[in-house]
Amino acid sequence: MLTLHVPGTGHDLQLDAFDAVVAGYTARDQAAVDHHIQELARIGVPPPPRTPMFYRIAAESVTTAQSVEVSSDRTSGEVEPVYIRHQGRYYLGLGSDHTDRQLETEDIGRSKRACPKPMGLHVLPLGDLESFTLAAVAAQCHADGELYQVGSFESLREPREILPLMEHELELDGGDYICFGGTIPLRAGTFRYATEWELTCRIQTPGSAGDDAPELTHRYTITKEK
Repeated sequence: MLTLHVPGTGHDLQLDAFDAVVAGYTARDQAAVDHHIQELARIGVPPPPRTPMFYRIAAESVTTAQSVEVSSDRTSGEVEPVYIRHQGRYYLGLGSDHTDRQLETEDIGRSKRACPKPMGLHVLPLGDLESFTLAAVAAQCHADGELYQVGSFESLREPREILPLMEHELELDGGDYICFGGTIPLRAGTFRYATEWELTCRIQTPGSAGDDAPELTHRYTITKEK
């Protein structure tokens, strides 16, 4: 079971049986998709057969733990919006599609399933998907204390576009699911195999400004399996 907390409500989400998915190549601009494909090509990852792509992962790999184990020396994370559907309602979380980059050159699906998928404990209600926009969400990722990614999730396709596509392609029913929604470009254009990862996103909602804007954060450390 995965427990997530909705701040300010005293309410927890208890997800027991749920589907877990990683969405890839979800930039709304095709040039940005091509740029990400080129980033992956630098480490030998072949281009996908289509975009976007949806990869099923084990539900038990999704974790709010602050320490996770990996089996490879070449793994890396990234900041992503995480979409949660629970009892028919949608929520926004923050997570990292931590991936085995060496295995990614052989089989992207297997590389997604090879690592735990860290996400923050706190999530925010999305309400109506049609009115929510990623343009309001600014994000950062630090790897071993250095800025690794910075920008807005505005560059990603909106959840109102991605989630129906995923539900149709994977033939998901009306049950609960968690979907990692894609990422923003790397500042240096190359992957870092860091140990400590810090994720942050700030949501600019009507009536909020500066430090008053809702924020989601998560920090995690990786260790090598013995």
